[in-house]
Amino acid sequence: MHYLLTVVGDTDNPADDSAPGAIDAFNDRLKDEGRWVFAGGLTDPADATVTDNRGGDPVFSDGPFVESKEFLAGFWVVTAADLDEALALSVDASRACHRKIEVRPFDGVA
Repeated sequence: MHYLLTVVGDTDNPADDSAPGAIDAFNDRLKDEGRWVFAGGLTDPADATVTDNRGGDPVFSDGPFVESKEFLAGFWVVTAADLDEALALSVDASRACHRKIEVRPFDGVA
């Protein structure tokens, strides 16, 4: 089963990069164990553009405009047998990037 491990950024508590190479080592481990599907880090939310095409014409705006100090900073898509295994990976992911990790299964993806 595939799981999304979301890296939660925090404007009040920036990431501690005191362990350089920790994310690369975690990525290498995922690859070596056959768990790696895809991953990526994201730029600051100030670089985002929101598209809204729910009406007649698409509207593009700077954003997001969310009243939150937390934001999506990056992610991993991994393969795990079950939620417990994905949660165990999230513990190591959190340690590697010094941020909180949200774990969610994909809906309907094998």
